[in-house]
Amino acid sequence: MKRSYDRHWYAWAMVLPVVLVIGVLIAYPLGRGVYLSFTDANELNVAKQLGATEIPATYQFVGFDNYWRVLSGADGEFYPKLLWTVVWTVSCVFFHYTIGLGLALLLNRKVRGRSLYRVLLILPWAVPAFVATYIWRMMYNSESGIFNAVLGQLGMGPVDWLGDTFMQKVAVIGVNVWLGVPFMMVAVLGGLQSISSEQYEAAEMDGASPWQRFRHVTLPGLRPVSATVILLGTIWTFNMFPIIYLMLGEANALHSEILVTYAYRLAFGSVRDYAGAATYGILILSMLLVFAVFYRRMLNRQEVAR
Repeated sequence: MKRSYDRHWYAWAMVLPVVLVIGVLIAYPLGRGVYLSFTDANELNVAKQLGATEIPATYQFVGFDNYWRVLSGADGEFYPKLLWTVVWTVSCVFFHYTIGLGLALLLNRKVRGRSLYRVLLILPWAVPAFVATYIWRMMYNSESGIFNAVLGQLGMGPVDWLGDTFMQKVAVIGVNVWLGVPFMMVAVLGGLQSISSEQYEAAEMDGASPWQRFRHVTLPGLRPVSATVILLGTIWTFNMFPIIYLMLGEANALHSEILVTYAYRLAFGSVRDYAGAATYGILILSMLLVFAVFYRRMLNRQEVAR
């Protein structure tokens, strides 16, 4: 360690501020959350200050009771919300990637106004999520929204987009797809431009059809990029708090919550269950870590098999 410090002291000095920031912003809150998940901490028994009187914390260590209550289904919320979270994540990532791939293929061609199309298609990515959410809420409004106005012009009745549970889920998926497609499109477009044109020329000389060139040249060439963006998209979508919360509100989304919004409601609802919220947070982190590890291992096996 001393020899390494003497030789690379400058690198250590540059890394130290980042380590301190990560420790303060990530490591300490994570450690605190892990600790709270093993207690019965709530709004009533945590330490609080009432004027000049300081009330000490009275919560106790309960071991794995919180995890058992959640994983055994005793709380009645975890598995229904986990199922919807998985459906939400798979649906959004599927549409993100397929639509992004289709747009990237179109923009990779030499067409007039290609730069303008790229800018217009990237715009949703530049719009802050909370701004886009409020715009879409107005469009989904059951009385004055544009979607119901179009349905009325077609002779159809209005749809309660943000009131009916099923339509809530359709609405939030639509908004998240609109926001997420530009990232996938840009990433995949970069991957397409990294594929050598000589591979396409060789495949065409061998008599490969457009579909065969896409299947045997484009998709394998996009595998490294696709693997990364799908993994990132899954993590981001699994934890996509603002779309669900801002689109539906806390009271209107009881049956359309994903795990992360339910954990937020536990922590900041009418009766603040800090231990329950911390338990859900640790379980969400654990599931994403397990998914990331198995996903990367599966991709590595596929690479070895090739």
